[in-house]
Amino acid sequence: MQLTHEHEQIRDTLKRYIAEHINPHVDEWEEAEIFPAHQVFKGLGDLGLLGLTKPVEYGGMGLDYSYSMVMAETLGLINCGGVPMAIGVQTDMCTPALARFGSDELKRQYLAPAIAGDMVGCIGVSEPGAGSDVSGIKSVARKDGDDYVITGQKMWITNSLQADWMCMLVNTGGDNPHKNKSLILVPMREGPGGPLRKGISVARKIRKIGMHSSDTGLIHFDEVRVPQRNLIGAEGQGFIYQMQQFQEERLWAAANALSALDGCIRDTIEWARERKMFGATLLDQQWVQFKLVELQTEVEALRALTWKAGERYVAGDDVLQWASMGKLKAGRLMREVADTCLQFWGGMGFASDSRVSRLYRDGRLGSIGGGADEVMMGIIAKTMGMAKRPGA
Repeated sequence: MQLTHEHEQIRDTLKRYIAEHINPHVDEWEEAEIFPAHQVFKGLGDLGLLGLTKPVEYGGMGLDYSYSMVMAETLGLINCGGVPMAIGVQTDMCTPALARFGSDELKRQYLAPAIAGDMVGCIGVSEPGAGSDVSGIKSVARKDGDDYVITGQKMWITNSLQADWMCMLVNTGGDNPHKNKSLILVPMREGPGGPLRKGISVARKIRKIGMHSSDTGLIHFDEVRVPQRNLIGAEGQGFIYQMQQFQEERLWAAANALSALDGCIRDTIEWARERKMFGATLLDQQWVQFKLVELQTEVEALRALTWKAGERYVAGDDVLQWASMGKLKAGRLMREVADTCLQFWGGMGFASDSRVSRLYRDGRLGSIGGGADEVMMGIIAKTMGMAKRPGA
């Protein structure tokens, strides 16, 4: 895909914001195991970066998805994985279905403030007993008068400890697990940044081996009332809407991995050039050179696949297979590159505050979140005609 001057302007603007307002604080946020989402998102919103692809009438820029991919790739320059992931949830995971299928009232009440950075959103799909198996969720919304009454729990929810609203996948009736689900916009708080609404509770903050600066929660919903007008699109279409959201999430994940992978290899080359051993430098060892060459070649192959998928998506093609391939390869490379480079760093790589060890921890989520590697391979097998699709 040929990038334009406008693409590069967005990249440069985001680079400056990262250098001035994010990276200087990353170590502090990692230690605290949370970052100030409202503050960071407001800064990004003021720059117009939270609504690149969203409709102009709600504060967005109305651009095509290639601009989101530029943003995702540039976010990889942040010195951790948790903050970029949280931003990606806001821009490409909890808002696409709202922007595409939500009513005008819903978009003005929730999408516009999310684009401006005045509200923090989250996506509520995974549950304690249903992660990659989206069809197995148990949360229920029953109708009572003009409301839905929601009961259930959502787990592994990024941004949930700070979120003002959740795009929540729930069961709304029927036996077909692919046709009995709906997406409902659930207000989480009594006003932006306020206390949690009645019936919503944080059961616990989940501590993780990586992605430390990203807040992750187990959230309980006990008879939570939500107006039926908060339904996104049509009732019973939530599974389909969520699968569509996953395409953008997986393209985002593949693009976001690129800069982090490049940086890890680049930093390792510089370290190996300075590291003296056995009368030479580590970089003088041909095996080290060749291994880093192989890794960079794999990253460039991922870049070509990812951007080709993005180009086809912008053209209106179904990129289910390509997005799944990109996400699968990105998750695998985050593991391989970080592990190999950490080995070259030796004891310095094993220190918890080194960038390579942070990528080693953070990058491991790439093969789990947003659909595990095995789910990606199952999808690809279906698109290749080797496995049956649901209902076939």
